[in-house]
Amino acid sequence: MTPIRLPDEMAMAIGHAVSAFGFLEEALKRAIFSLTRRELGEDVGDKALRQWLRRMDEIADDTLGTLIDSFVAAMKGAGIAGPPGLAEDLRAIRLSRNLLCHASWRPGQEPGYWHPTFVNTKGERYPDDMDPDAIFAIHAATLAAAGHVLDVMQQTGINGEWPSPEGKD
Repeated sequence: MTPIRLPDEMAMAIGHAVSAFGFLEEALKRAIFSLTRRELGEDVGDKALRQWLRRMDEIADDTLGTLIDSFVAAMKGAGIAGPPGLAEDLRAIRLSRNLLCHASWRPGQEPGYWHPTFVNTKGERYPDDMDPDAIFAIHAATLAAAGHVLDVMQQTGINGEWPSPEGKD
């Protein structure tokens, strides 16, 4: 059995959503760095600095769910409140990410709709068919959440460096 080729618009929507998940992961890593670096203070000892650097190294390989949990904890530890509902939005995005990154797709009930064949760790199946607009909505929600994460990061006084929209630094 071979997979059915998705229409270009559906494949493009999934690709854009997946790239947004990657951007969100980068934003979370940078925010965790900024939030936890702030906790170290100016007179950090060698041992504390080494432990923090080791944790920052480990974050590079963390899953999105772990990054979200670390970000929420770091935000609380730094005494910075993000926008209301941000933690819940991030957790919903994690579920969408797992769905879009791990599902195989079958034609849906209606033309232009596709059904993601996916069973989560709780044994639950995703019940709904999806079309490109639904996937683009996930993409937009992910980018909006990443923007909120960066707003939290910037409250630490660290703005970060980002490439220009044209892709040139």
